[in-house]
Amino acid sequence: MHGLINRAVQSFVCATYGQSCWLRVTEAAELGFVEFEAMLVYDVDMTIRVLDALCVDLNRPRAEILEDLGTYLVSHPKMEDLRRLLRFGGVSYVEFLHSLDDLSDRVRLAVSDLNLPALELREMAPTEYQLFCHPGLPGYSSVMVGVLRAMADDYGALAILSHDGQEGEAEVISIVLVESAFAEGRHFDLGARKS
Repeated sequence: MHGLINRAVQSFVCATYGQSCWLRVTEAAELGFVEFEAMLVYDVDMTIRVLDALCVDLNRPRAEILEDLGTYLVSHPKMEDLRRLLRFGGVSYVEFLHSLDDLSDRVRLAVSDLNLPALELREMAPTEYQLFCHPGLPGYSSVMVGVLRAMADDYGALAILSHDGQEGEAEVISIVLVESAFAEGRHFDLGARKS
């Protein structure tokens, strides 16, 4: 598992539940360390152990925690670079949805050795979509539900999302766009630069 993914989990836990929670989780997972390095690659089993320990510590199902992680990745100020990467997908939520087919390629442009599972969007009706999350990263579809919810808020769209299980090997997320301009979205400037 790429260190950036593990580092994102660490950042999420520390920002949401505190450093003491993270220390309990790393101890319960028997990592032997408390900080993931962003550019290293770790055994997937380490990540699974961390998630299992977090579920026990918080007494919450993994899918809920991973959905919260997805929301954090878009909405937390520390994750602005990822939000910007996602917003480059389009000026509306619908354009963003259609850009998801290329997300793994865009991520690889930013971090060449970070391979995310393929995503495939299918338009079922003008306001109804299904997103197929192909295998390769445990819990990825749950994270994507959180990302999709947060991005709908970011664009000011009102969307209903549900995890619809599996079709073949892919996990399916249903997206119903109730209103594309429900509220004012968060400000986004394509040419923004860090000072």
